[in-house]
Amino acid sequence: MARPEVLERIKDAEEEADEIIAEAEADAEERLSEARKRAEEIRSEAEEEASAEAEERLESAREEIEERKSEILAEGEQDREELESEARERVDEAVEYAVDQFEEAVNAQA
Repeated sequence: MARPEVLERIKDAEEEADEIIAEAEADAEERLSEARKRAEEIRSEAEEEASAEAEERLESAREEIEERKSEILAEGEQDREELESEARERVDEAVEYAVDQFEEAVNAQA
């Protein structure tokens, strides 16, 4: 093979190698771009899921708080009614005690 032909084949091989490298670099860039896009989609989906889960937990906590609040208010209402009932039952005793104290004071002065 003549020297010019060898040089031409080397030049052709170098050009082919350059094209292969350029295609590989372009392919790598495209894959990297696609991977970044997919990673962003995954991150976005994860954020949405986390936000939805947080909202669910918050709503559940609100419901539990509301239930507990209702229970506490019901207990308080029952306690109030019991105290009022006990107080009504003791009104006669209190009046009698006050009258006795008053009579003792009046008798002590007389």
